[in-house]
Amino acid sequence: MSTTTAATLTIEDAELLVTEARRAAEEAGVPVSVTVVDAGGHLLAFRRDDRAVLISGETSTRKAYTALQLNAATADLVDAVQPGGLFHTLPTALDRPLLFIGGGLPVHRDGRPIGAIGVGGGAPDQDHGFAAAAVRALV
Repeated sequence: MSTTTAATLTIEDAELLVTEARRAAEEAGVPVSVTVVDAGGHLLAFRRDDRAVLISGETSTRKAYTALQLNAATADLVDAVQPGGLFHTLPTALDRPLLFIGGGLPVHRDGRPIGAIGVGGGAPDQDHGFAAAAVRALV
């Protein structure tokens, strides 16, 4: 009998993602919150800059969860929740609300989703860029 080992997102990976996203945000002068969740949607790491707006903690977490659940960048899903869009009612249909604003990205290893990162506090395109920089650093 053979077994296969599934790739996971480690706490070290999560800390690297937070560090790299914060580094990118600091270089841009944007105070942010960063959330990393594992493949089950469980919180692995969170950090909020002292100067980040309070709501950024919630938005970063929802962005990470949304990216994980739909295995897609939240920036790519914005049109899907507009009236008439594929996911128009999805943001309010679940117990844990999703957030379709740029800044959430799934994290893959060996072609499989192993978690997600969410960044909040800047403009959506900035948050997306900070998350993307972190994911690139992990790979």
